[in-house]
Amino acid sequence: MGAISLYIGIDLGTSAVKLLLTNESGEILNSVTKEYPLSFPRPGWSEQDPRDWWKAVQHGILELTENFNKDQVRGIGCGGQMHGLVALDEDDRVIRPAILWNDGRTAEETEWLNTVIGKEKLSELTANIAFAGFTAPKLLWMKKHEPENFARIKKIMLPKDYINYRLTGVHSCDYSDASGMLLLDVAHRCWSKEMLDICGISDEQMPKLFESYEVTGTLRGFVSGSLGLPRDCRVVAGAGDNAAAAVGTGVVGEGGCNISLGTSGTIFISSKKFGVDPNNALHAFAHADGGWHLMGCMLSAASCNKWICKDILHTGDYAAEQAAVKEENLGRNRVFFLPYLMGERSPINDIDARGTFVGMSMDTGRSDMVQAVLEGVAFAIRDSFEIAKSLGIPIVSSRLCGGGAKSPLWRKILADILNIRLEIPQTEEGGYGAAMLAMVGCGEYKSVEECAGVLTSVSETIEPDPAAAARYETQYLKFKKIYPAMKTLFKEIKEEAL
Repeated sequence: MGAISLYIGIDLGTSAVKLLLTNESGEILNSVTKEYPLSFPRPGWSEQDPRDWWKAVQHGILELTENFNKDQVRGIGCGGQMHGLVALDEDDRVIRPAILWNDGRTAEETEWLNTVIGKEKLSELTANIAFAGFTAPKLLWMKKHEPENFARIKKIMLPKDYINYRLTGVHSCDYSDASGMLLLDVAHRCWSKEMLDICGISDEQMPKLFESYEVTGTLRGFVSGSLGLPRDCRVVAGAGDNAAAAVGTGVVGEGGCNISLGTSGTIFISSKKFGVDPNNALHAFAHADGGWHLMGCMLSAASCNKWICKDILHTGDYAAEQAAVKEENLGRNRVFFLPYLMGERSPINDIDARGTFVGMSMDTGRSDMVQAVLEGVAFAIRDSFEIAKSLGIPIVSSRLCGGGAKSPLWRKILADILNIRLEIPQTEEGGYGAAMLAMVGCGEYKSVEECAGVLTSVSETIEPDPAAAARYETQYLKFKKIYPAMKTLFKEIKEEAL
């Protein structure tokens, strides 16, 4: 029997970093979660100090490996929140707090990009149009509002790339995460010179690009010493959180689908061929397996359920709230909910959109509202699902992951609203896909597809109920009419608040 090899997977989230330790067989040996602060300096703004991420990762790795032979750790992979702007000066010091994916300050810059530069030109250059959360609008905002800070930028990085830099000293980025910056020529997997010029930055300010499973470097000497890990421990480029989650659930190669019910919600469709949604309602990004994917992303998914339960109903007992929802009421609710608590990305791209209840009456109870929230998130995911179907992509089943996927009721609602089979992965841990990428980088497997074929499997399957699916078909047609009816009012409400 050969020597045991250990791998660390890091999932750099918005509220916490999750770390796990696996062996070469994919068995999870330990996991650790470390939280860090999130600040909202102004309404609609969202920031974090990258140095807090690094402290949490260091403490997490020490705790994660405390009772294991650290000499056996061969590789580290990191996945993480996408789009966040991390700006470093000439001494690689953080210039200002990172502006995060869910920050909404760039409405003007996003509008300028989509109208003056033009959606058609942006799609030609990057395969995508501008969204408020993307990195390029953040750079334009910083250039206009913080010119002194903008002038100090030596390197532009994404959140998980900052962790990789602290580990290795290498300024790197992978193609999947870079795809969400609006600075990458996704089709040709290189920085777009024209987009860099539009944002007033140079190629020298951008990190070097790698495939997600490629090794970017080994641990710095002092990092190796402080963490007690081998000096030759390899660090791979890693991936954006959605691509890493797709790897961890086995959605790689041609035609796989993964739906995530996390803080945000996504539908992720993998492909070996590059393709763009002509209307740019879905993102066209590179995938961590070396291919590509289409993705629809909604800004508020499981966070909507947290909001209704904790902030409105003042309870943390989600299960009790959902237990009050009767199965015979599924597809018969007269209350509808638009889940746009932070604006919305896919497919409507409207930062002004807001959460809205419609159809309440004197006999509306709290279970009707909880049910409407769960259904509203599922309906919004179906919006992106319908775009994929219109492109001729057949989806008969999907993997399902994220915190919301732990709810049996929400699983059923989603299966019925989409009218497809949902598969729950055997392993659904943040960081698992990142650890798998590290295994590929260290030669345990020849490819990401081979690794996923060996290490991922399904633990449970949820089939749609034909009767409920038919009822939800009628409900969805009603849901689709609500946002168009509210769109101009949302804009008026925002203007009045300014």
